[in-house]
Amino acid sequence: MSKPYLSLSLDMDNQWSYMKIHGEEGWEEYPSYLDIFVPHALQVLEELDLKITFFIVGQDAAFEKNHQYLRQIADAGHDIANHSFKHETWLHLYTKDEMKAEIDSAHDIIHEVTGKAPSGFRGPGFSWSGTLLEVLAEKGYKYDASTLPTVIGPLARLYYFSTSNLTKEEKEDRKEIFGKFSDGFKKLKPYFWKTNKNQQLLELPVTTMPVFRIPFHLSYLIYISNISSNLMMLYLNIAIFLCKK
Repeated sequence: MSKPYLSLSLDMDNQWSYMKIHGEEGWEEYPSYLDIFVPHALQVLEELDLKITFFIVGQDAAFEKNHQYLRQIADAGHDIANHSFKHETWLHLYTKDEMKAEIDSAHDIIHEVTGKAPSGFRGPGFSWSGTLLEVLAEKGYKYDASTLPTVIGPLARLYYFSTSNLTKEEKEDRKEIFGKFSDGFKKLKPYFWKTNKNQQLLELPVTTMPVFRIPFHLSYLIYISNISSNLMMLYLNIAIFLCKK
């Protein structure tokens, strides 16, 4: 029997990017756990005989210390995609020139280091805008994967703010992170955007639980597992069951 067809992806948010998002000191030193995580992840994926898409942050590709690990991903046959250069969750506020520079700089260094030119993009913190879509279409990208169709985005944002060390100004920059309540009613299946210049760009939404439209990607599973591992497995199994249905 052939394997079921689906899409799996992993956002390569490094230690410094989490620290930056939460306003923690020391992120400018760019601490990394790619040297530990990448070999482990690749081993697990090989054992499962899976090829997935890795969304890579350009800043990580710019550091020589990370080159061997990013090349290992490409050499193992996994797809390489663009996850911005600076990993700023207020990407949707960028002007078109800023957006183009952000996409181009990440694209070029990721291509140089891995040998694979990205053709897909995911915004940090699932941030996106019409400007982003236009820039991606003009650059010839095949798809965007930034939308998260969930109704609990505002609640996730409140929790994020309450557990961070962000200043008032930084919270203002991030005021739309994780999206709006209305985003929960966007399409769950792939669809095409049409830009102002009449260009098409495929959108691959991040999968959320059918019916309930709540997330079950890794960040949420880790949070639930801190409460109960059994609860986390129940949550995940329900999500997978509904997706199959």
